[in-house]
Amino acid sequence: MTQQNLTDVVRRRRIFYIPGLDPVHPRRYRELYRVESAAQAEISGYEIALRGEPGRDGFGWQVAAVIDGVETATDVDVLTWSDIVRSSMSQSIIATYLHLARTLWRYVRSGALWRLMQLRKGPVIAALCPAVMLSVQLVLALLSGTVLGGAAISLAGVLGLSGHATVFASALLGVALVVGVLRLFKRHDAKFFAYYLMHDYADAAAHHGAYSPALTVRIAQFSDKVREACAAGYDEVLVVGHSSGAHLAISALADVLRGPAPAPKNLALLTLGQVVPMLSFLPRAARLRGDLALMGHQDTVAWVDVSAPGDGCAFALCDPVAVSGVARSEAAQTGPLVLSAAFRQTLSPTRWHHLRWRFSQLHFQYLCAFDRPGAYDYFQITAGPLSLAQRFAGRAPSKSRITRGLNPFREGAV
Repeated sequence: MTQQNLTDVVRRRRIFYIPGLDPVHPRRYRELYRVESAAQAEISGYEIALRGEPGRDGFGWQVAAVIDGVETATDVDVLTWSDIVRSSMSQSIIATYLHLARTLWRYVRSGALWRLMQLRKGPVIAALCPAVMLSVQLVLALLSGTVLGGAAISLAGVLGLSGHATVFASALLGVALVVGVLRLFKRHDAKFFAYYLMHDYADAAAHHGAYSPALTVRIAQFSDKVREACAAGYDEVLVVGHSSGAHLAISALADVLRGPAPAPKNLALLTLGQVVPMLSFLPRAARLRGDLALMGHQDTVAWVDVSAPGDGCAFALCDPVAVSGVARSEAAQTGPLVLSAAFRQTLSPTRWHHLRWRFSQLHFQYLCAFDRPGAYDYFQITAGPLSLAQRFAGRAPSKSRITRGLNPFREGAV
């Protein structure tokens, strides 16, 4: 970096990270950042270190870095929302199976399932995985209960016992085993993520794509935090939305732009591994579609959307504005800049081979170190001296981006 543009560098940055619906404690993101930033710094030849928690509400940390000879200070906050889903979705086994049936029906009936398959099969298959796993668990439980009940009746016959009481007792044994097997699967869901994923998609479909009242309030709180940060003298305020947190980030920033105050010039948006179509393709997602339309046709907030075809859990390279059917025209659309993290090129063959079938780890790779880094470097973006707009200025979108507007629901478009 030359002396000429040192006056344009970012020295103080505020990051708001909005995660997807992850079954982990928010402090995990701090540890992930600590470990992976150190690994990336060693690979790329810069200095970066965490300096503890900043002491604000919620979860966060401070980052000190020296990149391209420039010292930067970054405050990071994690904006959580998974508690809303956990409180609104009953965690009982019976309720989960009811959520499963209701969610599948809503996606099939609205036609969203078929249209999403035409965009990217990977994330739709990932969405169906919990349905398959829960169905398999139910079948195994029923088979176990049936076998035990039948064995009990056979044993009773050998012992000369018969009658309705014997059949009833055998049936109770079978039912008890069914319940026991299902509870065992749920207890070990950290290995399967069936219940967690089911609640994620069930929450999206619960209101046919509309945000729940509680989530609407939480998004407004996010927007307030962003407005306060924009007025606090930071060189850049960057909102990062990962996975299902991406559409919440989009809506929060749309709220900021609609606010009474002038649009802040130091605000930027980075969406990673987004699954926006899972919500925007549902019939009542008018709020989200309106937010997409606003964010996709403004030139105040720089918006970069990064994904990778190797990530089977994301709608990779799908322009969320265009595919949701709210782009006025290609010429009128100003964002997002859709880029590929190109896992096959930015990860070494050894690393790619290790991660290729580890879908959950690949979905988090955007937040991790790359052993053959390209233009996308999460830690230079979040702790480096260039703003998001500066870093990707003049860059063309990925040639493989998908812009087909397959969504028939256009309410909310402007």
